[in-house]
Amino acid sequence: MFSNRYIRTIIFSRVLLQLGIWIRNYAVLLYVTDLTNNNPVYISLISVAEFAPIFLFGLIGGTLADRWRPKRTMVRSDLLSSLSVVAVLLAIMNGGWVALLIGSFVSASLSQFSQPSAMKLYKRHVPGEQLQGAMAMSQTLIAVFMVLGPVIGTFIFIQFGIKVSLILTAVLFLGSSFILSSLPRDAEEAKSGDAGSFMKELKAGLRYIGSNQSLKTLSLTFSAVGLASGLTQPLQIFLVIEKLGQDKQFLQWLVMANGAAMLVGGIAIMGIAKKVKPQRLLMFGLLVTAVCTIGIGASTMIWLTIVLLVTSGLFYPCIQGGIQTLIVRNTDGAFIGRVSGAITPVFMGMMVIGMFISGYLKDMLSLLAVYAASGGLIVIGALLLIPLIIEKRSKTERGHAS
Repeated sequence: MFSNRYIRTIIFSRVLLQLGIWIRNYAVLLYVTDLTNNNPVYISLISVAEFAPIFLFGLIGGTLADRWRPKRTMVRSDLLSSLSVVAVLLAIMNGGWVALLIGSFVSASLSQFSQPSAMKLYKRHVPGEQLQGAMAMSQTLIAVFMVLGPVIGTFIFIQFGIKVSLILTAVLFLGSSFILSSLPRDAEEAKSGDAGSFMKELKAGLRYIGSNQSLKTLSLTFSAVGLASGLTQPLQIFLVIEKLGQDKQFLQWLVMANGAAMLVGGIAIMGIAKKVKPQRLLMFGLLVTAVCTIGIGASTMIWLTIVLLVTSGLFYPCIQGGIQTLIVRNTDGAFIGRVSGAITPVFMGMMVIGMFISGYLKDMLSLLAVYAASGGLIVIGALLLIPLIIEKRSKTERGHAS
């Protein structure tokens, strides 16, 4: 798989980009926390600056990604992200720390143009037998950095401070841009039949998703999984304290075990990707995760909780890799940016809703009830895939018959 120049280059650039994002995020968080004496309003504004662009610019970025050349879009986005961090650094040196929030917002907004463009390059230049492995690797990379990123970001800020953290972030973004610039020049691609004004193309993208049964099904599954993830994510600390009887520092061991399993799972998926159809891989991953989620909520034994977390981590790449592969395979090249830009915010939006209500549900019901509800939502997401699996099987049987 890594013999493919596009896969190798994009993955390497994403490693640098993820490192830069997490170093920036935790430098901003810890700096603002120290400066404002843990003011919850300013701390919450950091999350808004980092997540709001996903909702505001997801579909817009995807539409523009379809209009623009993908390689050039990614190179320029990463370059502008680097320049925005430099601008923030200059503002901080002059005492304007609020620029940190603006810089985070601008940088997160630019990523909404870069990610759909990466999907376009995968669609154009990655053969079908390599696509599922590439998607699994990309999603596993993000998952692993969700575990390692906070550790790396916190260490660099504590050791070297805000200025070095931002300089390093700018260098990493610039490095990603430089690596992507080594790709061949973009080839012209036929535009969709509704090409024209920006709004016309945006509406055409929404109509395309609405008329594509596979994409509608994946959107619903993504919604269910996003809501389920949001319900449990803020409650992990209560598992440690209430269920396992440990202090809150023990959470880091659970997170590390889950993250290590994700990495191993991602590598394993790359090995079997050619042999397993993505819709079956996705459904199997969802069902295993649902069982593990309910079990984690019920477990009071440390060893059992760790086993379930490791099992869930091993199969997590099946979910993300399967969904992303199906999106790419079921989308015409001219629409890939808009589809990616519309469906990804669905997951994030539902996850944020889940995070918002999880605390209330725990107070009203119980920790086990919330984890059981999360597992139930994941099962619903899996069941929604049945028509897609039947449709694919019918097409295969008709192909053999002819």
